[in-house]
Amino acid sequence: MASRRILVLHGHPDAGQGHFGDALVEAYAEGARQAGHAVVVERLADCDLPPLNSAKTWHEGPVPADAKRLQAAITECEHLVLLYPLWLGDMPAAVKAALEQVLRPGFALAYEGSDPGALLKGKSARVIVTMGMPGFFYRSFYRAHSLKSLKRNILSFCGFRPVRTTAIGRVDSSPAYRARWLKRIRAMGRAGG
Repeated sequence: MASRRILVLHGHPDAGQGHFGDALVEAYAEGARQAGHAVVVERLADCDLPPLNSAKTWHEGPVPADAKRLQAAITECEHLVLLYPLWLGDMPAAVKAALEQVLRPGFALAYEGSDPGALLKGKSARVIVTMGMPGFFYRSFYRAHSLKSLKRNILSFCGFRPVRTTAIGRVDSSPAYRARWLKRIRAMGRAGG
């Protein structure tokens, strides 16, 4: 398999504090690097990306320096990995704010009148979501609504294809359970997917 340029966005608002998400990001990056992929890891918690307060700001407002830096990293990557914990049934507000700031018109979308065109075609993505509830329960009972929305209404809409998803439930389980997930995520990194 050819090596890929991979960008990993670590979306835990408290990244670096020993959360399971930290270990998952490290496992993915380690596996990818072992397979010869070029990996860049960015922690959104380290970025200054305030939420937008109007459509006008999204279309015409100044783009923060951290957003420009992340846009450059997305431009360079072939594969994007976004990992975050499920909070109140959705992505944390800091992740949503980052996506609002980074995926702006002119970078992620081109507008001809009222029809947006995807500008990030040719890139794939994987979203990894951690949660306390069992992953199958999130997918079956809650229908993974927020994950589906992110996949369809944001990433695919901007041109990412394919967009694969992984829901890791019961993150407070046994060390053996966590070790199995770390092994799976490391293998995903090696595969570059």
